[in-house]
Amino acid sequence: MKQYRQFAPVLISEFEAEEWQHPVHRHNHYEIIYIGKGAGVHHVNDVAVPYGSGQVFFLGPDDEHYFTITQRTHFLYVKFTDEYLHQQDAHFYRGIQQLEYLIRRRDLHFSGFNISGNDQATLNQLFRVIRSLKYDTLANEPLLWMQLISVAVILQRSLPEIEETAGQNKNMQALFCYIHKYIYTPEKIRLQVLATQFNTTEDYIGRYFRKHAGITLRDYVQEYRVTLIRKRLEKGEYSLKQVADEFGLTDESHVSKLLKRTANVKRKTVRS
Repeated sequence: MKQYRQFAPVLISEFEAEEWQHPVHRHNHYEIIYIGKGAGVHHVNDVAVPYGSGQVFFLGPDDEHYFTITQRTHFLYVKFTDEYLHQQDAHFYRGIQQLEYLIRRRDLHFSGFNISGNDQATLNQLFRVIRSLKYDTLANEPLLWMQLISVAVILQRSLPEIEETAGQNKNMQALFCYIHKYIYTPEKIRLQVLATQFNTTEDYIGRYFRKHAGITLRDYVQEYRVTLIRKRLEKGEYSLKQVADEFGLTDESHVSKLLKRTANVKRKTVRS
């Protein structure tokens, strides 16, 4: 399996083709692919998705894909790394949250989006702006970031209905999606609220989640939150106060305790 590696934080790539020239491959970055015109089939993780003009695909590093082109196609790629995603001040725009949610919705990577007519017109304009920024990506990084946020907002409200996928039923996918979406709002992922949201009891949803996920609901929420927090802190671009504010935590000490508690749990797990 060929793997393409990108070291720049963000790149814009554009080309037209009548025949796809690349082998099935993976990459070490994220990709938003916009189909300016053309038709064919996008093969993602062994799933074939027909495409046409205006369609958008979102791919992560673990996805393998290639295209079969049936009508000459114009491709516009925005390729970005974790370094770009967690750049300084990204949290102020809140777009990072939309992008993180799209990353976690693995089913989107091989299903596409249900984009309305008005949103499609807006997306077309946004990608025209993105195209105009490709000649000096470094100087235009702040402008490109704002366009990506706008694209992510539209894509998030154009999410398709959750469907069952191999190894995971629809109810569990819905639970994961809800948690990933509201991880920044602690009051919305309390057990009582989750039970109400999914029309069941606290005891049942707790047992159900543990049975199908192999981990308690509380531990999953905590581990996922800490994973996102660590990504923000490891680059040294975020303060503990900024992280606490973004994730709805009490203060900096709450963040520190959360990180320490998770580290202690991991050490105990390794020893055992």
